[in-house]
Amino acid sequence: MAKIQPLAAAASPSSSDDQRSQQAYTVWMKSLVFNGNGCTVYSPDGAVAFRVDNYGCRGGREVFFMDRKGNALIRIRRKGFGMFRSWEVCRCAHNGGQEEEATQWFSVRRAEKGGAAVAMHGGTGTCYTIDGCSARKSEYSVRGVDGAVVAEVARKQTPAGVVLGEDVLALTVAPEADHLLFLGLVVVRGLINRSL
Repeated sequence: MAKIQPLAAAASPSSSDDQRSQQAYTVWMKSLVFNGNGCTVYSPDGAVAFRVDNYGCRGGREVFFMDRKGNALIRIRRKGFGMFRSWEVCRCAHNGGQEEEATQWFSVRRAEKGGAAVAMHGGTGTCYTIDGCSARKSEYSVRGVDGAVVAEVARKQTPAGVVLGEDVLALTVAPEADHLLFLGLVVVRGLINRSL
């Protein structure tokens, strides 16, 4: 009996070049740990690449972004209260199994019109903005100083066109960008909206 296979979609050469140059991650806004709060990041090949586990209450004061072995890569701390709340992000360095050293990397604070502003440590002013930080939207983008989109987050869609739940996201990052920075921004946005 013959099998009926769907035809492969014909793509233009320019769109396939763009897809190859951009890195895509799948972000599942659920923890792999039972009764834990966090998220799991899958690489384009489907393997677990990073994870965030917060064993305390939802939206804790301190969250660690880890690789698949459990080594902390980023530490995110909530500072302040109410409108003056911000999130300080530090990069963690391991020195041979000893205690980890954390160096300040960037900070995120709420901005006008439901967005967020990102400032690098030691830099002057805002270097990235997150458009669409409202809790009702799964889709948002990160823009550079020049206004160009550097990373986009949208609900994950299967090759068959089925849109997955609101807790399954697709993060597309420009190739020249620091992927860890934008993955950290996804986690911070989850903390802003209390979805972690």
